[in-house]
Amino acid sequence: MMILKIIFRNAFHNKLRSGLTILGIAVAILAFGLLRTVINSWYSGVEAASTSRLVTRNAISIIFPLPISYKEKIRQIEGVKIVSYGNWFGGIYIDEKNFFANFCVDPKTYFELYPEFVLDPLQKKAFLADRKGFVAGRKLAAKYGWKIGDTVTLKGTIYQGNWDFVLRGIYHGRDETVDESQFFLHWDYLNETMKKIAPSRADQVGFYMIGVVRPDVAPDTAIAIDKTFKNSLAETLTETEKAFNQGFIAMSGAIVTAIQMVSFVVIIIIMAVVANTMAMTTRERTGDYAIMKTLGFGGKDITILIFGESLVITLTGCAIGMILTFPAAKAFGSSLANFFPVFLVATETLYYDVVAAILIAFLAAIIPTRHAIRIRIADGLRRIG
Repeated sequence: MMILKIIFRNAFHNKLRSGLTILGIAVAILAFGLLRTVINSWYSGVEAASTSRLVTRNAISIIFPLPISYKEKIRQIEGVKIVSYGNWFGGIYIDEKNFFANFCVDPKTYFELYPEFVLDPLQKKAFLADRKGFVAGRKLAAKYGWKIGDTVTLKGTIYQGNWDFVLRGIYHGRDETVDESQFFLHWDYLNETMKKIAPSRADQVGFYMIGVVRPDVAPDTAIAIDKTFKNSLAETLTETEKAFNQGFIAMSGAIVTAIQMVSFVVIIIIMAVVANTMAMTTRERTGDYAIMKTLGFGGKDITILIFGESLVITLTGCAIGMILTFPAAKAFGSSLANFFPVFLVATETLYYDVVAAILIAFLAAIIPTRHAIRIRIADGLRRIG
């Protein structure tokens, strides 16, 4: 108990220096936590991917379509449980800065395949009955103040013209990692319009989403699908939903690597700050340590005092930084909702914070402790007064 009192007294003996060091640690932990959260959000789509879903696209590129006639052929392949399909619509709401994901899908099979999008049964029924209806995520509807029955106009970029849709349902996520900022409309409505204004673009889909009977049959089913359309006019590439999402992440791999490097540089910098603080503190107490040695205290006792002081300062800053991470992440996520629809501080990030703080505390105290243990009693006593 006496040792703990001494450790806490020493940690806050010089209040200004300790306060500034704790503030620096808090800022560093805050920055580290936010950077790790950005990385986690970048990979959120990959982590949320189901092991029992496949995505089939054109083997050349996802920008090339596939015939709608592939649907029945895919359905007949062994291992396939359900087939859905869709297109990226690419509509703009009022202004280009109002970006959000909007897809035209087969609504019945899509919501069956993605149970994580929870929709009220009555709203789902209304959506299925209205070809011009659409469903929006809870966050998207709240952002623009949309209510059930509102008419929303999207300006087409891929499919030219102004498209009017009626909000028939607002979905919410089954859990907090589900993206609630998407916009779903009827593929049939798009296809019927294309038959009138651009027949060559009708009866085409951008991708097929496929549910398999069991996750373990997914690889064989993917191979069977691609074999079915081998040497056709539109060959396919089928992969797991996770691999499909990772393909998009790979395009920005350099950015993710840079963010990871910056997060570790932040830790190295604050380690240097804490080491400097502990070096100054140890130098000031050289005389105290010399007196302790004359009273019979050994190197183990001095080590406990210095490492304990370093831990108290570092963990205090860490705790403050972790607490600040949550409101900062909420503000950061709100401002960048278009890019990070799911921006949550993961439990894993908090573990990283604590581990980083403990690592900083121990590494920063090694050299000061070594110096305090090695100094001779006579040399230490000369510094008193």
